[in-house]
Order: sequence, then C-alpha cells, then structure tokens
Amino acid sequence: MAARNSLRDSDWGMLIAALLICAIGILQIYSATHDTVWQGAWWKQGVYVAVGFVLLWIVSQADYHTLLSHAPIYYGLTVIIMLVTLAVGQSVLGGQRWLVLPGGFHFQVSEFAKLVIISLVARYLTESRQETLSLARLGKVAALTVVPFALVAKQPDLGTALTYLPVLGMGVFLAGLPWKYWVALAALGLGFTWVSYNYVLKDYQRGRLTSFLNPEADPKGSGYQVVQSKIAIGSGGIRGRGVTKGSQTQLRFLPVPHTDFIFATFGEEHGFAGVVFVLVLYFWLLMQIVQNAQAAPDRAGMFICMGVAALLLFHLVVNVGMVAGLMPVTGIPLPLMSFGGSNMLSIFLMLGLVNNVRLRRFVN
Repeated sequence: MAARNSLRDSDWGMLIAALLICAIGILQIYSATHDTVWQGAWWKQGVYVAVGFVLLWIVSQADYHTLLSHAPIYYGLTVIIMLVTLAVGQSVLGGQRWLVLPGGFHFQVSEFAKLVIISLVARYLTESRQETLSLARLGKVAALTVVPFALVAKQPDLGTALTYLPVLGMGVFLAGLPWKYWVALAALGLGFTWVSYNYVLKDYQRGRLTSFLNPEADPKGSGYQVVQSKIAIGSGGIRGRGVTKGSQTQLRFLPVPHTDFIFATFGEEHGFAGVVFVLVLYFWLLMQIVQNAQAAPDRAGMFICMGVAALLLFHLVVNVGMVAGLMPVTGIPLPLMSFGGSNMLSIFLMLGLVNNVRLRRFVN
C-alpha cells in the first residue's frame, strides 16, 4: 500500500485522541514524580509513545488477514514465554511478571498476549459461517483464552488476566451466542468466582477485592490506597490545584501515583473540568474504534476492532472505578496515561490493528 494513501486514509481522529491522552499522561507523570526516585519516568514515557507510534505505523501496513493467519504461531510463542516467565522471570512487589532483556529492559509478555487473544478470537469466530455460535466452537475459543488467563493469574497478576475476558465476551456476543448458553456461562462464572475467591486467591488479593466496600475499616492497610485516592480526587474541586500542587500527590500520601492511580493524581491537580475533558477524549477514541468496526470490510476486521474497544473500555471503567472507590483495586493501568512500556506498546499495536482494518475498508 502506498505510503501516501496510508497517510491520507488513516484514522487521524483516533490517532489524535490517543496522542492527546498520551501528552496529558506524560505531563501528569512529570508532576507526580518530580523530586522522587521516579523523576525520569516522564521522558521514558515519551520514548515509549514515540516507539509505540512507529510500531502502530508498521502494523498498519501489513494486511491483517496475514496477521490472523499466523495467530496460532503467536499464541504458541506467547504461552511458551509465559511459562519461561513463571520459571525465571523477575519478581517485583510479589509478582513474577517480567523478563529482563539485554540492556536492562523489562518485557511483560502478558500485556502483548492481549493482541494475541484479540487475533485468535477474530480468527476462530470468523471461521464460523453459522448465524449463531455453536457450543463446540465456543468451547474451543474459551479454552484457548483460559490457558493464558490461568498462566497470568498464576504470576500472580489477576488484573491483567481479567482483561482477556472482555475480548472473549465481545467476540461471542457478536458471533451470536444463544441466550441459554449465556445463562450457563453466568452460572459457571459465579461458581468459578466463588472457588477462586475461597481457594485460589492469596490473602492480599482477597483484601484488595473487599476493601473497596469499606476502605475506612482498614485505612492504614488494605484500604489505604482507596482512602488516599478518594481524598485526592475530592480535594481537586472544579478546577484542580494545579500542576505539581496537589497535596496528596506531592506529599506522597498516594503510593506510586504515576502508574495505576494516575487518574487520582490527575483529578487532584486538574479537578472536575480536567477529568471530564480526559473522559471525553477516551469517549472519542472508543467511538472512532467502533466506527472502524462498522466500516470494516469483513467479520474479521469487525471482531478485531470491537475486541480492542472492549479491552480498552474494560481498562478505563475498572481503573476509574478503582480510584473512585467504586470497584476493587486490581492493578489495571489507565490506557495511554499510566506509566509503563509494555502496556503502552501493546495499546499502540492494538490501535495499529484497528488502523489496519480501516486502511482496507474499500478492499474486496
């Protein structure tokens, strides 16, 4: 595809929305980390954004049908790397999630597994020519998703593992799953949740999941982050306290404010007006992705775009709900704002897949 046509036909609305969110995130990372041991995080985030944009452009050029044809290979490699991570990965804050690469770079394969699951779901559900999804095909796709889910939950990283499920759920919904299967899946999910909570999750994970109901019951323990986050957001008022002027953020009451709780620091320093502006940007980004799904040339493209939309929406709702004390603390980052290389690069690769679909919307 000619470079000039790629530039002209790319979804610049989606790309501009993503870059604006990234710019706001870099500013907030700078504000939250200056005069701390993380004070260089903001320029590293800028590098991640630049590299991510290059990767987005590269992924946009290859036909997504070719990428889907190799999805089983990517899946196999991902599972192997996950097993290696469990065996020799670096443990940080109780989670064995990273492989250390030459040069000191940290690679989190669970983030890139999101792309693999989106591709895998799109491939196998596209192969179904029936109006409704058969139980056999549902079982096959679900089993393929459960394997990386279990491996990531074992690290343990329940938050990232949970992000795989919206992709599967959106896929089977669009594929036409009969309502009786939804009832069975809901019952199975409730049973799985009960067993996991009582026999699989560690004590600190159970504490995270329940502390949001009454964080004040343990304000210095499991409820500490939620309590401090709510104080930060509430103190922002309408216009906020200003960059580098948030008391909860600058006095370090909020732990690691540039990662999972960056939305709380942003709310404190930019207030209700800033929060609304950022949420509008996210809405714009998601609507652009949905629009590309509607204009996709085939079912595969539609599944890719809606899988990306479902995953980003899940990230957004859970993270914002978490910092507002409305949902459990699960360690899910805010897309394009939270500091982190693997997460940033994986999101840009997803947006590259969406742009790939858009560039081929007029190709038969």
